[in-house]
Amino acid sequence: MHYEGNIIRPPSEANSIILQVSVGCSHNKCTFCGAYKGVRFRIKDAATVNDDIAFAARYCKKQKRVFLADGDALIIPTPRLVEIFSAIRQNLPWVNRISLYGNTKSILRKTVDELKRLKELGLHRVYMGLESGHDPTLKSIRKGVNAEQMITAAAMVRDAGLFLSVTVLLGIAGLSQSQLHARETGRVLTSMRPNQIAALTLMLLENTPLCNEVRAGIFQLPDQKMLLEELKILVQSITLERVQFQANHASNYLPIAGRLAKDKEGILQTIADGLAGRQNLKAEYLRAL
Repeated sequence: MHYEGNIIRPPSEANSIILQVSVGCSHNKCTFCGAYKGVRFRIKDAATVNDDIAFAARYCKKQKRVFLADGDALIIPTPRLVEIFSAIRQNLPWVNRISLYGNTKSILRKTVDELKRLKELGLHRVYMGLESGHDPTLKSIRKGVNAEQMITAAAMVRDAGLFLSVTVLLGIAGLSQSQLHARETGRVLTSMRPNQIAALTLMLLENTPLCNEVRAGIFQLPDQKMLLEELKILVQSITLERVQFQANHASNYLPIAGRLAKDKEGILQTIADGLAGRQNLKAEYLRAL
């Protein structure tokens, strides 16, 4: 495989064939993300991608899923994506699921019919980073879109019949806006109606503007207790009848997984136990991205 740079993929794609069809992130301005700093976004040439598909056809016959990297493969023009998906279908007929990251801008540049066409060719899951439903926070972290645009993009993914997985970030609003961020994020998630919600906890990276803001005293990171309070308010604010909820990423202090609304009371009790010291929190040195 012709991999370039850091290959980032969701935890649930650990056993997938990772096919890098682009390098970097088309937005690459978020203040908290250091994954692609200094990397100029580009779409990989067809010959290289086809070579990698041929490699997978020979050596990856036991892997039934494909994840298209890097940070925002959905930004690739639809005709080129159709070529890639068709090549996967033709050369890797045992693959039953293709997934990718899709930011809000790239989704909004498509039509629902284009998304449906990609679904016909094997696209199953779109991973979308909400981070926060609080517009002032989205502006401060330079997300490039607002909450209403996120809701619209989510509706397009759902209308195309695709599985939508949405990521949010505990702590991203800092100390002063912590609880408002949690409430607004829960409200927006309810409007987005994703199939899956993944809550991660902010980890500061040295090569990011947000880390510089912390050093300058502009941004204050909530402590463990406040982050758990955020998580509690977030869960309380989500009023969906059926959604997978996961806060078991390596960055989180308290691993949680369940279904809302079925497991809501149990999840809130686990958080209460963590706040009261009845359940151990992950040590700082064990946290990771």
